[in-house]
Amino acid sequence: MGKKRIPLIYIIGVAMVFIMVSPRNIRAQSGAGFDITRNLDVLADIYRQLDMYYVDTLSADTVMRWAIDGMLREVDPFTNFFSADEQEEFRALASGRYAGIGASIRTHQSDSLTVVTEPYEGCPAQRAGVRAGDLILTIDGKSIKGWSVTRVSEALRGEPGTTFELRLQRPGVKKPIAMKITRENIQLPAVPWYGIVDKDKGVGYLYLSSVTDNCAREVRYAINDLKAQGMRTLIFDLRENTGGAVSQAVEIVGMFVAKGSLVVSTKGKVPATCFEYQTPTEPIDTLLPLHVLVDGVTASAAEIISGALQDLDRATIWGQRTYGKGLVQAIRDVPYRGQLKITTSRYYIPSGRCIQAYDYRHRTVDGAAATLPDSLTREFHTRLGRPVRDGGGILPDSVLVIDSIPTMVSDLFYSDALFDYVTTYYYAHPTIADPGQFRLTDEEYEAFADNIASTDFKYNGRSAIILDQLRQMARIEGYTDGETTATLHRLGELLRQDDVKADLLRHREHVQPYVEEEIVSRYYFQKGALQQQVARDKDIRRIINGLTD
Repeated sequence: MGKKRIPLIYIIGVAMVFIMVSPRNIRAQSGAGFDITRNLDVLADIYRQLDMYYVDTLSADTVMRWAIDGMLREVDPFTNFFSADEQEEFRALASGRYAGIGASIRTHQSDSLTVVTEPYEGCPAQRAGVRAGDLILTIDGKSIKGWSVTRVSEALRGEPGTTFELRLQRPGVKKPIAMKITRENIQLPAVPWYGIVDKDKGVGYLYLSSVTDNCAREVRYAINDLKAQGMRTLIFDLRENTGGAVSQAVEIVGMFVAKGSLVVSTKGKVPATCFEYQTPTEPIDTLLPLHVLVDGVTASAAEIISGALQDLDRATIWGQRTYGKGLVQAIRDVPYRGQLKITTSRYYIPSGRCIQAYDYRHRTVDGAAATLPDSLTREFHTRLGRPVRDGGGILPDSVLVIDSIPTMVSDLFYSDALFDYVTTYYYAHPTIADPGQFRLTDEEYEAFADNIASTDFKYNGRSAIILDQLRQMARIEGYTDGETTATLHRLGELLRQDDVKADLLRHREHVQPYVEEEIVSRYYFQKGALQQQVARDKDIRRIINGLTD
């Protein structure tokens, strides 16, 4: 989500808006047939000559995949091909569901072994007793030493109902631990946590992490439960939500506006890609004050939710300008059980605007997608006549400034040093305070800083890198006099980053919340970490402070 949480490195970027369509033959536009045939002939001949004359033997599957991926890469980032072997990956991406044990893993850099970073609450791994910090030794008797994380992940997944043996090395335990685990269908919750965040003002909070299959059902349940707890205002958090299914987005908007309200329309090249989506059911509450949080990662179907609620004057939008993905993808079958996720249309929210920010058909000199400057965007109007603009994501009604976070925090967040410290803390403390209440004492934070400083943790000082570049440029441009050299030297002394403990103490305000969230997640899983995060979220507090009783 947004807030202070640094996105995990395996985050895959912007998800898709799905519209499922059945295959049908679409005739090429007049005059295009010869161009297609000519270029396919050229491609076939180039491959034939590679196959006959290239010095090394080439795999037909590999070479043609290069061609396919290269072609689609130039189209846009959302048009992708999935072979028959990649169908499971595709289904997991589309639905948020897969078959496995329910745990996240990564490589522990110090020993190149795969370590469990989190067993998901209620899933087979957690129920079997797997804990964060466990090193994986074997899967069904096969050593995974030297395996990539991708290969380990594939081995842990499989058909639901199949059982295998997992051998783990647990910190502080000499003998490896063996356990039997049965794979199940894993459906991660789209709403990891919701709750009342201010009882006096009756403020409810709901975080929607993705717009995947059946997420509207989770949202509906959460809202009804919050209303039963006395909620009078809802903060709906869509930060870091990269989107998903348009039908689910329409259902969610329909919980707050009248049945039959137009939420989004799509327009493409052929009639099969042109649709209008109206809310299908009676709303839960059309008067509940609604505040929606967004950020620069909020995209796709999540932008449909926030944009439609803004256009219908049903919510106040807070945060930063959203990503700006106004393109719709459909799934089409290709021969040999492959599937093509292809951009077929643009979508338009109720005011009539398309919020697509990037033009992938026109690139800048460095190859990046061109963007439309604000001066060339067009003005549209909400239901009550407020001006809104197209061409660059959803601009919040109340823009919130992002706190600047030192780069060392990001490096620390992904480091083995922090992970190992949290593991040690977990085994040294059988219990901790409830999520949202847990805090490291001054003595504990001091001990944490000492612990990290005693490791080989290094962080990439961006200011030092830029200073080195400045020194080189000064020499190139002839600024080699004593005064310039002395000034650069003094600046280097000020920017020295060789005292890890001092920097951890200096940046405690930014570092401590991350450490506490990681600790809380060991005891209370993702739900607890989110609750801990929300309790200290400045943006949520700004919204609450602005509410009247």
